[in-house]
Amino acid sequence: MTRESTPQLERALSLRDLVLFNLVAVIGITWVATAAKAGPSSVTLWLLAAILFFVPQGFAVIQLSHSFPAEGGIYAWTRQEFGERHGFICGWCYWINNVLFYPTLLLAAAVTSTFVIGQGQSGLGDSWAYVLPFTLVVLTIAVVLNLIGVGTGKWLQNTGGISVFLPGILLVLLGLHAFLTQPTANPFAWGQLKPDLTNLPQLNLWATIAFAFAGLELSATMGSEIRDPRRNLPRSIYVAAPLVAIVYICGTGSMLWLVPRDEINLVAGPLQAISNGTTNLGRGWAWIVPTVALLLTLARIGGLGAWLTGSARVAFAVGIDRYFPPAFARIHPRWHTPYIAILVQVPIALFFLLISVLGKGSTVERAFLILIDMSLLIYFIPYLYLFSCFIVHCRRRRDGKEKLIVPGGGAGALIMGVSGLLITLLAMIVATIPPPGTADVWLHEVKLMGGSLVLILIGLFIYRARSGKQTDS
Repeated sequence: MTRESTPQLERALSLRDLVLFNLVAVIGITWVATAAKAGPSSVTLWLLAAILFFVPQGFAVIQLSHSFPAEGGIYAWTRQEFGERHGFICGWCYWINNVLFYPTLLLAAAVTSTFVIGQGQSGLGDSWAYVLPFTLVVLTIAVVLNLIGVGTGKWLQNTGGISVFLPGILLVLLGLHAFLTQPTANPFAWGQLKPDLTNLPQLNLWATIAFAFAGLELSATMGSEIRDPRRNLPRSIYVAAPLVAIVYICGTGSMLWLVPRDEINLVAGPLQAISNGTTNLGRGWAWIVPTVALLLTLARIGGLGAWLTGSARVAFAVGIDRYFPPAFARIHPRWHTPYIAILVQVPIALFFLLISVLGKGSTVERAFLILIDMSLLIYFIPYLYLFSCFIVHCRRRRDGKEKLIVPGGGAGALIMGVSGLLITLLAMIVATIPPPGTADVWLHEVKLMGGSLVLILIGLFIYRARSGKQTDS
C-alpha cells in the first residue's frame, strides 16, 4: 500500500473538536499542584516555559500542519524533511512512549474517581479490587468509542476537554475571588517570584513545567480526518493555547492563594483549592467538590482517548509506509478508522496495566518502574525532531513559493525553533541527573540512558528488518 492508495478516512473533526482535543491533550491540572508546591517562583517558571517552549511549540505545529496536513502528524513531518529513517525513529519513539504511559492515565483516573464517592482519603485508590475493574472498563470505553468512528470517538475527547477546562477556570475564578476578599494562604513577596535556576530542584521543576505544556502536536496526527485542516489546525491552536496558559499560570497563583504550601496534596491539590475557595461562599456549594472530581475523572478518560487515538494514527501512517506490518494500515470498511492500529495497543496497555496493579510492591512493580525510567528520555526525542523540522522547513521555504505564517518570517522561526530545541535539550540533561538521595547513581544512569538506548535500538532493528522486506519485494 502506498500513500497514493491510502484508504479514505472520514473527515469528521471540526474546529470545535480540535480546540477541545488540544485542551484535553495538554492540560493536566495536577501539574498546577506540583508547581504550587514549589512556591510563588513557579508562577515565573510557568511564564518562562510558556515563552521559551509553549509558544515555539505552538508555532511549529501551526506552520508544519499548515504545510503538511497529513495523517501521522509529527511522523509525516519528520519523514518529509529528514527522510524515512528519521521519520520512523520519531514515530517509533512517539508511539512506544505513549503506549507505555497508558497505565499511568488509567490509574490516575481510578484514583481521582474515589473523590467522587467521598473515598479519596480512604485508600480505595490503592486497592486492586477497585482499581483493576475500573481501569478495564475505562480502557474498553475509550477503545470502543474511538474504534467505531472518529465522529463517535470525538465525543469522548470533547467531554474530556470540557471536563478539564471547567475545573481549571473555576480554580482561576475562585482564586480571583479570594484575592479580592481574603488574605493569601502563602506569602507573596516580589522576591519570592524570582526562581533560582542555579538550584537543581528548581531547574528540574522548570523542565517538568515546560513539558506540562507538551501535546499540541497530537491533534495534527489526524490530519486526514479534519475538515479543512490547513485552516482549522492552526486556528485550533490559536484558540486553545491561551486557554491552556491561563489554566496553568493563573491556576497556580490561585492555588497558592487558597492552600498553604505544606498542605498541598500533589494528587488532590486542585480539589483542595476549590474546596477552600468555596468555603466562604456558603453551604450551598458543598456539591462542588464531588462534581469537580467527576469532571476530572472524565478528563482523564478523555485524555486517554485522545492519546490512544492520536498514537494509533502514527502507527497507522508507519503501517502505510510498511515499516510496521501492513495490517496497521487497514481501515475498517464500515467505521473508516485504522482499527488494527487502535486494537494492537490494547494488549500492550493491558499487560503493563496488570503489571502496575497486580505487581504492586513486588519485583514485577520494580521492573515496571525501570521500564518507565527507560522511556523517559524517549519522550523528548520527537520534540527534538519537531523543532528541527520547523527550522529546516522554514529555511527551505524562503524562496517565496510557500508563505510562512509564523511571526517574524524566517528569522522568527529560527529564534523560536532554537528556543524550543534548547529547552528540550535542557530537559533531557536534567532528566539524566539522579534525584537527591539516590542510593546507586550508576545504576540509575544505566537504567535511564541504557534503557532508552535499548528502546531506540529495538526501533532501529524493526526499521532495518522492514526495510529489507521492502527491498526484497
